[in-house]
Amino acid sequence: MNIAVILAGIGLGLMVGLSGTGSAIGLVIGGTSAIGAIKKKPEVFGSSLVLSALPATQGLYGFVCFILFSGFVTPEMSVFQGAMTLGAGIAMGLAALFSAIQQGKVCAAGISAMGSGHDVFGNTFILAVFPEFYAILALVVSILITGLM
Repeated sequence: MNIAVILAGIGLGLMVGLSGTGSAIGLVIGGTSAIGAIKKKPEVFGSSLVLSALPATQGLYGFVCFILFSGFVTPEMSVFQGAMTLGAGIAMGLAALFSAIQQGKVCAAGISAMGSGHDVFGNTFILAVFPEFYAILALVVSILITGLM
């Protein structure tokens, strides 16, 4: 098999695998906090649901990258294209992995505070955008990489 296709396949796997793993972990972090909060204050379920769902977006960014790059994967692709796909996969996968986990922690802290009676939904939502920004940045860089291929 062509080494370029192998490199690209690894990159595609990293895009989806790492971003999905980060989202799953972030969702569990937020979700477990939501369960604790709604035991104390059932009325915070809706806000807790929104905040605990935020880390899911990083997995979607990895999937979008997969769709963008999979169109370049052909038996005729160059080693350069395979390496660019691998690089994009590493960048997207790692940025999404870590940002989703950290975003889950920010959301969990806000959910816990809401369970204690504090009105911090808006503040938590704003603070949760900061780790998200780096996953978005990795998505934009990955899109720009397709222009080099």
